[in-house]
Amino acid sequence: MTASATPVGPAVVPALAEIQASVRGRLDDVTREMEHIITGDAPLLAQVGQHLMTMKGKMFRPTLVLLSSATDDTPTPRAATMGAVVELIHLATLVHDDAVDHSVLRRGMPTINSLFSHQISVIMGDFLYSVALKRLMALDDMAALRVLVDASTQMTVGEMRQLSTIEPLTFSEGDYEFLIRAKTASLMSAACRVGAMCGAERHTGPLRMYGDALGMAFQIADDLIDYTEVAETTGKPTGLDLREHKVTLPLIAALRTISPAARARVEQFFAAEEPTDAGVAEMVGIVADSGGLDYARRRGREYAAQAAEALDALPETVARQALFSSISYVMERHA
Repeated sequence: MTASATPVGPAVVPALAEIQASVRGRLDDVTREMEHIITGDAPLLAQVGQHLMTMKGKMFRPTLVLLSSATDDTPTPRAATMGAVVELIHLATLVHDDAVDHSVLRRGMPTINSLFSHQISVIMGDFLYSVALKRLMALDDMAALRVLVDASTQMTVGEMRQLSTIEPLTFSEGDYEFLIRAKTASLMSAACRVGAMCGAERHTGPLRMYGDALGMAFQIADDLIDYTEVAETTGKPTGLDLREHKVTLPLIAALRTISPAARARVEQFFAAEEPTDAGVAEMVGIVADSGGLDYARRRGREYAAQAAEALDALPETVARQALFSSISYVMERHA
């Protein structure tokens, strides 16, 4: 398996269910472990926790934990706990993001922020972090604790970096890569690392590199969705990042080549407090015509190739093949 063989075309995109097939039963263990961890005596905590479990999504990060643990065919039972901890940390970041952005929907469902209150959303995010790390401490695994605390710190730094951006149109590609490595790739890399610690420790290095590159490709693909998919597919308004004046790689690339007139239109759009649908459509057109989408796709494929190359160091196992298939899923999951 080589980087040049990375399956990134829609014709070979696997379903997530196929990727998860070899760890399906263990993913059920992860879900039960999550429910156990977030169970509390306070009725409100139980109510909020129950709602969160319906929002847990596709369990992709726990899947990475479990597959990484099985790359030597010797996974340990504690991998399910690691998967639960990783997913709860991920959920905590989503809850906090929704509070910061005052979002009312997440995956087509009401957010904690809208269903309960802004205050409860903030507190629940803190609760998820604390109980996840408390469960990890109960395993007395300081190495895994260090990995996940470091990832949590990187995500916080990334969020602060994003919130402190005063002039979004000065955001460089280097700034963008720092941001997505902190906010997205750090946890995917950590998921693969702690998974390796649960049965495939000799492969920790390659799996860490795989998770980092996969996370970078994942976020670039996600940012492309803002420009390319319709609301019926994503469950969120098309152009949401643009409406929030967030600058991602497609626009960063476009700004390097657009005409002065187009640049002026972009500046006018970002100066508007309430962007219109027509304004969003115009920005999408400018970015597409300037090659911004093509550049972002190319960078995403480069990271996908890096992820595939990292897997070359692993033995031929069902888990390795599933990790390889995950690259196509990440690149084309919304196609």
